[in-house]
Amino acid sequence: MAGMSPIFRRGEKKKPQERVVTLIGKPGCHLCDDAQAVIEKVCAEVGAGWEKKDITEDEDLYRKYWEQIPVVLVDGAQHDFWRVKEERLRRALTQ
Repeated sequence: MAGMSPIFRRGEKKKPQERVVTLIGKPGCHLCDDAQAVIEKVCAEVGAGWEKKDITEDEDLYRKYWEQIPVVLVDGAQHDFWRVKEERLRRALTQ
């Protein structure tokens, strides 16, 4: 099942505590600050972990996401960019 599409892996639901949200942004970015506030709030509520990555310190992230920051990943998959909607993130972590 490891090579199977996520669409077909419905039985592998993770608990919120097993999820990781990654914020990809840069210093001085007001949208990144807004996204971080939403991520901190939602992750604290549901018990999910989160991390922050600076796009200016990682060439691969820079090439991939520069025009989209802030970018939010959930378990390594892109979830959102520019603006993070609290309810949408909460749903992604709990369903």
